[in-house]
Amino acid sequence: MDMQTMFDLTGKVALVTGGNGGIGRGIALGMAGAGASVAIWGRNQEKNDKVLSELEAIGSPVMAMQVDVTDRKGLSPAFAQVESKLGDVGILVNNAGIVIGSGGILNETPENWDRVIETQLNAVFLLSKVAAASMAKNRQGKIINIGSMYSYFGASDVPSYSAAKGAIIQLTRSMSIELASHNIQVNAIAPGWIETAMTAGGQANPAFNSEIVSRTPAGRWGKAEELAGTAVYLASSATDFVTGVTIRVDGGYAIR
Repeated sequence: MDMQTMFDLTGKVALVTGGNGGIGRGIALGMAGAGASVAIWGRNQEKNDKVLSELEAIGSPVMAMQVDVTDRKGLSPAFAQVESKLGDVGILVNNAGIVIGSGGILNETPENWDRVIETQLNAVFLLSKVAAASMAKNRQGKIINIGSMYSYFGASDVPSYSAAKGAIIQLTRSMSIELASHNIQVNAIAPGWIETAMTAGGQANPAFNSEIVSRTPAGRWGKAEELAGTAVYLASSATDFVTGVTIRVDGGYAIR
């Protein structure tokens, strides 16, 4: 198999949650650019429509759906809609997420804890169950979970987010063992500090921004589209014997 064929996603269907902005948008555009048909889910229809236009310009079959991944009963019907329009989903990117800066566990409310865990962790588990059942029938599939630097490091100001992202890595490992017999590879990406709407506050804070840039050997924040290559790699046939792995895309942040 030549290199071009190895990374070609033509004929594959990818679903990217939270695909209407930030890292999800970057990955969705990368998947489409590699030839995949792409469905994005997001809660904001205006943002969905904007990214849908960008995806359509690439030329692959695409769709955008207004879906809240915390709507447990809605996951299976929404997934079925994607498969009805685009075909069997062979690539799932669990990217949707929120963060609530509580300032620490002494201030974090049970309600906010539950909101973050439901979005960042429970939804990944539930949607992966739906996708894996479909992939198992076809004896192939790729599930890509999005972790964080907080999968490794503590975060005193956002304990719920850190707890969820740490759990994502363990969930990835656990699913990879179970699903390997169905020829489904489960891997994760741990982004470093990436320029997105979620991190805009940190970028605007001179002291925090300086801390991140000085800690990162690359000397800058990453861009969302810089996650696309790693996502395409994990979605491609190049990783048919790669599973249970978390790849850091962090400009070297975790080295120091």
